[in-house]
Amino acid sequence: MPTASETPEVTVPRSITPRAVWSAVWPALVILIPGIMGTGPAGADQPHVARMPDAGAYLLVVAAAASVLPQLRRPEWTVVGVGAAVTTYLAVGYPFGPVLVSVPIAAFGITWLRPLRRAQLWAAGLWILVFAAGSVRFVDMGAVGDGFPWLGWIGASVSLVAVPAAIGAATRIRRESAAGVRAAQARRAVSEERLRMAQELHDSVGHGLAVIAMQSGVALHVLDRNPDRAREALEAIRDTSTESLNDLRAELDALRTPEGEQAPRRPAPGLGDAGVLLERVRAGGVDVDADLDDVQAGELSPAADVALYRILQEALTNVLRHSGATRARVRVHRDGDVVVLEVRDNGRGTAAGTGSGRHVPTGSGIPGMRARAEELGGSVSAGQQPDGGFAVRASLPVSAASVPGSPV
Repeated sequence: MPTASETPEVTVPRSITPRAVWSAVWPALVILIPGIMGTGPAGADQPHVARMPDAGAYLLVVAAAASVLPQLRRPEWTVVGVGAAVTTYLAVGYPFGPVLVSVPIAAFGITWLRPLRRAQLWAAGLWILVFAAGSVRFVDMGAVGDGFPWLGWIGASVSLVAVPAAIGAATRIRRESAAGVRAAQARRAVSEERLRMAQELHDSVGHGLAVIAMQSGVALHVLDRNPDRAREALEAIRDTSTESLNDLRAELDALRTPEGEQAPRRPAPGLGDAGVLLERVRAGGVDVDADLDDVQAGELSPAADVALYRILQEALTNVLRHSGATRARVRVHRDGDVVVLEVRDNGRGTAAGTGSGRHVPTGSGIPGMRARAEELGGSVSAGQQPDGGFAVRASLPVSAASVPGSPV
């Protein structure tokens, strides 16, 4: 990451709009109007100057103001123009006056628009020119030996350049820090969206493949002895593969959608769709006893509804793929402000992904379930049971809200 002294130049829009024109003109007016109106009175207040304001003085004021016009795109030109106008103005003996307003404007602009190291050199050069020209004035006035006016000019000239230059650099650094934060947030959003897509693909396509594998085995087993049962298995394979392909196509469409546009999304599944899920598992040879009536439709927030469905889907997928179970029990019930999902089977008590990590890169197995639940303030526990088999228990707040970027 570049340091403050190595940061790139500010990109200024090249389109000509009323706002862009005003941004270029108003600093020039800040110099021009006080310069035209105040240079004469400044000369009257300084009767001992070598040269009273005349047409040449006003011409130099206009030149300093005009030098500010290209500042947004060429701040170096502004520093050169302002330095030349102010140096000439002071060197020929005109009184100190409003023309000096152009100096802090030029110093601010160069540090605001250019990398700090380069801007420091330009600001230092501007100060040297202004200080030298003012010093010539004090020599002509015989005030060098006085001390106080001389020291005052040193402090004033430094302030004219250093203070606005420091403000410009601080403004630039703050803007770049804000841009860096926005870029980091955008990268995080992209990363979280990829994680969500990976989780969705794993849950939907992985479940579909597990059912297809189980039904294929059933079809092969009964093909000769029971053609009708084989036909049912093949129809289940067809329906499951179609749904899995639709899920895959929806996620791929989201990936192909141009940045900044909203990809069309399929309606998210919920516990209301659990019946189809359970029938698939039963068709795969697992006797599933389900009790879902304790939670009515509309009781759960959309985020909790989707999360519970996906956790149930993953738990049943693991039953099909890993446990060797013949029976499973599914129960969903309310416990105050928490909804609890329990899936138990009589298998060997093994399941994929039983680690306790969170947000694993693949988002698979038990860690994927935990990630979904924890994003909504819930929890998932899973493990072998003392009497055999494997159990998954998930609890979520009924009114859980989705966290931006969550995989739910």
